[in-house]
Amino acid sequence: MQEIFDRMTVKDGVSWNTVISGYANCRMGEESVRFYKLMLRDGSGNLNRITFSTMLILSSSLSCIVLGKQIHGQILKLGFQAYVFVGSPLVDMYSKSGLMVEAKRTFEEMSERNLVIYNTMISGLLRCGMVEDSKHLFNEMPEKDSISWTAMVTGLTRNGLVREAVDIFREMRYENLNIDQYTFGSVLTACGGLLALQHGKQIHAYIIRTDYKDNIFVGSALVDMYSKCGSIRHAEKVFKQMVHKNIVSWTSLLVGYGQNGLSEEAMRIFCEMQRNGVEPDEFTLGSVISSCANLASLEDIEDSHKLFNEMHIKDEVSWTALVSGYAQFGKANQTIDLFERMLDNDLKPDGVTFIGVLSACSRAGLVEKGLKHFQSMIKEHSIVPIHDHFTCMIDLLSRAGRLQEAKEFIGRMPFQPDAIGWATLLSSCRLHCNVEIGEWAADSLVKVEPHNPASYVLLSKIYAAKGKWDDVARLKYDMRRRGMRKEPGYSWIKFKNKVYIFSADDRSNQYSDRIYEELERLNSRMIDEGYVPDTSSILHDVEQAEKIKMLGHHSERLAIAFGLIFIPPGLPIRVVKNLRVCGDCHNATKFISKIVQREILVRDAVRFHLFKDGTCSCEDFW
Repeated sequence: MQEIFDRMTVKDGVSWNTVISGYANCRMGEESVRFYKLMLRDGSGNLNRITFSTMLILSSSLSCIVLGKQIHGQILKLGFQAYVFVGSPLVDMYSKSGLMVEAKRTFEEMSERNLVIYNTMISGLLRCGMVEDSKHLFNEMPEKDSISWTAMVTGLTRNGLVREAVDIFREMRYENLNIDQYTFGSVLTACGGLLALQHGKQIHAYIIRTDYKDNIFVGSALVDMYSKCGSIRHAEKVFKQMVHKNIVSWTSLLVGYGQNGLSEEAMRIFCEMQRNGVEPDEFTLGSVISSCANLASLEDIEDSHKLFNEMHIKDEVSWTALVSGYAQFGKANQTIDLFERMLDNDLKPDGVTFIGVLSACSRAGLVEKGLKHFQSMIKEHSIVPIHDHFTCMIDLLSRAGRLQEAKEFIGRMPFQPDAIGWATLLSSCRLHCNVEIGEWAADSLVKVEPHNPASYVLLSKIYAAKGKWDDVARLKYDMRRRGMRKEPGYSWIKFKNKVYIFSADDRSNQYSDRIYEELERLNSRMIDEGYVPDTSSILHDVEQAEKIKMLGHHSERLAIAFGLIFIPPGLPIRVVKNLRVCGDCHNATKFISKIVQREILVRDAVRFHLFKDGTCSCEDFW
C-alpha cells in the first residue's frame, strides 16, 4: 500500500485518507500518525472531515488524549468544528477518557445535532456514571432510534440500576422498535443482576418469537441470566438447545456452575469443551481456577495452580482467581507470595485481589501485614475501599483479640459497617468473651438488620460463656416476641452422586443406627486420647452431661460418621456446613482425623478446614 502511494505523483485527500485509515485498521497507530503529519506538511488543503474523524477514532482506540487534543486544536483552527461527522468522534473520545466537561462543551457547541451525536453523548454520560444527565438528554431528544434505547438499557445496567433498565426495555417494546442482540444481552444482564427470574423468562419467551432465538450472543446471555438467578437447570437446557456454540456460550455455562456451587460440574463442562475443540481463553481458565479452588479438596487448589502455570498468558483475572483460592484455604503465606509475584509481573491488582489478600491475613492472624496491604491498596494502587475491604479489616483486628482497635477503626470509617461487618465484630466478641463491645456490636447490627437473628444468637453465646443465664433468657424471649428463629445448622456429604443432609440430633437417615453407633465408638476413643468437651457454646442452662450429649450430635459429626462408614478407606471425607463450625466440633474432628487416620475436609460458612493427623490447616485460628 505504501509503495503504491509513494509512486503517486499527485496525492489528494482520498489517497492520504486511504493510507491513514489503512494503517489504523491494521492497528498500526504510529504509522497512521506519521502519515497524518506528512499530510499536514503536504498542505492543509487535503484535510477533510474524514481525516479528522479517522484520527479521533484512532486517538480513542490508543487511549491517547494528548493526540486527540492536538487533533481538536487543528479542527478548530481549520473550521471543521461545526461538522457533526467530526463532533461525534470528538465527544466519544473525550467521554472514553473521562473528560466529560470537554465532551459536554463540544456537544453544546455543535450548531446542528443529529441522532448519532445524541446517542454518542448519552453513551458517554452513562459510561462515566452521569445517569441523571443521560436521562435528561434522552428525554429531550427530538427523535430516538433503537440505538438510543439500547444505550439507556446498557448504561443503566452497567451503573447498577438494573430495575430501571428493565423498565426502559418494556417502554422500548411498547414503542415497537427494533430490538437487536445487544438490547437483549443488556436487559438479560439486568434481569440476572436483579435475580428477576420471572422477568427473564418473559423476555426469553419473547426472544423465541423473534429471529434471535438461535443467536449465539443472545443464547449466551440467557445462560448467564438463568445461572445468576439460580436456575442452573434452565441454563443447561438453553445451552443444549443452542444450534451454534462458541467460547462465550461454553464459558457462560461453566461460570454458571461455579456461581451455583457446582464446581465439579464446572470442571466437567471444561473437559467437554476441550473435547469439542473449543480453545479456552484467559477468562475461561480464570473461571476454571476459581472452580478448582472451591472444590472441597486441597488437591483441587493444587491442580488449579498447575493449570495456572500452564497458561501462556496470565492476566489479572487468573492471578486474582488463584490468590482468592489460596485465601479461602487460609494459606496466607502462599496467598501473599502469589500477590507479590503478581506485582512483580507488572499486573495491577483490583479490589477483588485485595479482598483475597486481606482475608488471608485475617485468617492467619497476620495483623501487621494486613494493615500494611490495606494502606498500600489505598495509597499505592488508588483503590477506594468498599464494605468488603473494611469488613476484612474488622475481622483482621477483632479475630486477633484487638477488639478496642477494631472499634476505633470502625469510628474512622467513612461509613458505618454493613450487617456482615457488625456480625464479624460480634462473632469475635463471642470468641474472646467481650461483653461490652459485643453488646455495642449487637445493638448496631439490630439497627442495620432488625430481623437478623445473628445479633441475638451471638450475644446469647457471650452471655452463656459468662454464665449470665438471665440475659440469655431475655434474649430468647425477645427473639420469640419478634418471631425470629435461630438459623438451623445443616451439614451435607456426597456419596455415589447423592447428597445426604444432616441436622443436629437427626435420626431421619435410614442409616441412623449405624451412624450413632459409630459416634459412640469414636467418642470413647477420643476420651482415651485426651479429648475434653467444650460446652461453652451451649445456650441452655442444663446439666453438664446433657450439654455433652447435645454437642456429640451436631450435624457435622453425623456427616463425618456417615462418611467413615460408607466412603472407602484412603479417600478423604468431604463435608460442607452452612454455619461456622463450633469450637468443640473443630477440636473433636482433629481427634477423629488422628484416630481413623483419614483426611477430613470441612467447608463451613467461614473457610475450609483440612483435618489431618490431629491438626487443622487453620492452625486453630478461624
